[in-house]
Amino acid sequence: MINIAAIEYYLPKNILTNEDISREFPEWSAEKIKTKIGVESRHIADDAETAFDLAFKACEKIFKNYDKNKIDFILFCTQSPDYFLPTTACILQDKLGLPKNIGALDFNLGCSGFVYGLTLAKGLIASGVAKNILLVTAETYSKFLDKNDKSNRTIFGDGAAVTIVEKDESKANYQFSVGTDGSGFNNLIVENGAARNKAEQPTLFMKGPKIFTFAVENIPMLINDILEKNKAKLEEIDLFVFHQASSYMLNYLRNLCNIPEEKFFVDMKNIGNTVSASIPIALKLAWEKGIIREGLKVMVVGFGVGYSWGAGILEF
Repeated sequence: MINIAAIEYYLPKNILTNEDISREFPEWSAEKIKTKIGVESRHIADDAETAFDLAFKACEKIFKNYDKNKIDFILFCTQSPDYFLPTTACILQDKLGLPKNIGALDFNLGCSGFVYGLTLAKGLIASGVAKNILLVTAETYSKFLDKNDKSNRTIFGDGAAVTIVEKDESKANYQFSVGTDGSGFNNLIVENGAARNKAEQPTLFMKGPKIFTFAVENIPMLINDILEKNKAKLEEIDLFVFHQASSYMLNYLRNLCNIPEEKFFVDMKNIGNTVSASIPIALKLAWEKGIIREGLKVMVVGFGVGYSWGAGILEF
């Protein structure tokens, strides 16, 4: 039904290492951060560099090998847009010189954003609205982090990924599974800067243990649901690519879901948690390393802020 035709990503040039953080917070050694989070360095956007800028550079990379005039819809996922309005996807259409007879919209979602984007893309393709969709996932969470928030500064990195989703009748019509529990909205939140508390500086607040518990309670059920919907068995999936949250959480979830280590892809050592961009970046890295090959079935699983979660099976 849908095919991932291409993926590219872009990371800002500024790099924040564990050693940099340790110099600010001597009680946190570089090795401790690596052991706990699984990250040694992460990329941080310049003060004047936005999610749009990162997305634009990723798009420039992808259009070196793909005809941009084939694109007939843009889906732009971000929680750090350039403006409250207009829609960043509209600006991207103009700056990239894409045709004007295309659709373009933003959607606000975090760590499950890529999977939700795939569900939207599939719906647009199934309804005949579009055939070749530019799915953009770009985030600059660093702009919401307090300089004294040593915990979140070790986790999050900035980045953008661009995925071209095409209609392909030769691919199986796999079903997606999504879920929402808004009761946990305030456990990962930027409370200030929008309409409810607009006077104050936007600052990200995260209750890590609450997010961990949410994932543990919901992801095993999500895996079972997506397998059931597609009449598939766990052993039939060739590779699992979860949202790259932290190495500790990912390894815990892998064991909880009985996924073999050799089928579970984690690569965030020099990237960090890039929120909605983390899964497509991981897919690209796995492809470059020869881990993903043509014909493989890959399950993608996103979860986090919202709370929201989603999973799907991709056939490469």
